[in-house]
Amino acid sequence: MSPKPVILDVDPGHDDAVALMLACGHPGLDLLAVTTVAGNVPLQKTTRNALRVLSLVGRTDVPVGAGASKPLKRPLHTAEDIHGKSGLDGPEEIPEATFGPDERGAVELIAATLQSSSEPVNLVPVGPLTNIAAFLRTHPDLKDRIARISLMGGSIGLGNTTPAAEFNIYVDPEAAREVFESGLPITMSGLDVTHQAGAGPAERERLRATGRVGGVVAGFLDFFAAAYEEVFGFDAPPLHDPVAVAAVLAPDLLKTRPMRVDVECESDLTRGETVCDFYGVTGRAPNAEVGVELDREGFFELLYGALGRL
Repeated sequence: MSPKPVILDVDPGHDDAVALMLACGHPGLDLLAVTTVAGNVPLQKTTRNALRVLSLVGRTDVPVGAGASKPLKRPLHTAEDIHGKSGLDGPEEIPEATFGPDERGAVELIAATLQSSSEPVNLVPVGPLTNIAAFLRTHPDLKDRIARISLMGGSIGLGNTTPAAEFNIYVDPEAAREVFESGLPITMSGLDVTHQAGAGPAERERLRATGRVGGVVAGFLDFFAAAYEEVFGFDAPPLHDPVAVAAVLAPDLLKTRPMRVDVECESDLTRGETVCDFYGVTGRAPNAEVGVELDREGFFELLYGALGRL
């Protein structure tokens, strides 16, 4: 089978960096473009980090378009407490980028990439959904060029930024609402499944054994683990964003259930909550395939193999 064409929309962030590496290292994906959004850290830093990661793995051929510097309607909320001031803090500083961003911004880069692709493209947004909402507003005529949106965000249950909300959806709930109401096929990898992708000490040692890039990832995760242990009380930091990439690469790794997902935007108490109609009690048609279980072993084998190729 030919590689699946993908565009990654990222806000690196340690787990975003690993998602990029997975997409670059696996022959089952054709990474056509990368777009950046403000999220874990401000836009200038997320763009710098995406360029640094792609330079590290030798993919300077992939255009990188800088996107939204703030949410559609709200001030930016960031996560330096988890990812550090740079967004990629850790024991090993990765080199500066050897190339710069594309002159086109994120929205126009997505549009041009979809138009030039010989087949519909998978969008994999793993940060706040601001760029994707902006694209859908600006280019509704290109929706049929999108094969699927495989996103990391939300939760059926508990949040990680507030008791109710996961970070990516919390940062820009209005954008998330527009994406979930777009009518496009959506796979949602929320905290319920990404917390099953925790990289403990044993997984980090396996990552180091894969080679140079795996060693960098293990170093990221050592830093990430300390932050997660302090904030959440466990030392196996979840590789949230690579799960959304794996859901495109190997859909069988993610058990999903069709649900109606609505995003809360009005309430101060539950802003950014993804209200998932697990039992279908509303009678409303599902608008997403929501992850409920991850094949953890299969996921990590996929990751080890991809990083070993880099």
